[in-house]
Amino acid sequence: MNDRYTYRITWSSEDGEHVGLCAEFPSLSWLAPTPEKALSGVRRLVRDIVADMEETGEDPSEPLTDDRSPTPLPGSPPSSLRRRRKVRSG
Repeated sequence: MNDRYTYRITWSSEDGEHVGLCAEFPSLSWLAPTPEKALSGVRRLVRDIVADMEETGEDPSEPLTDDRSPTPLPGSPPSSLRRRRKVRSG
């Protein structure tokens, strides 16, 4: 799986652990004692969910950062500008 999803790690004072989140799958989360384990856990979870969805013929969420995505992140520049930035920085 080419993992291009958007992940975030935050601290949960309620749980006393780090929480791994995926923007494209807001109902999923992973608790772990370290940020690294929270990230690897939520990535594995998303990978498994996407595989299950593909097996049953469902379309998994498109990555938010995919240039082909019809709805970019709020405040993000248009895809043409992002491409120009990549070329200039490369």
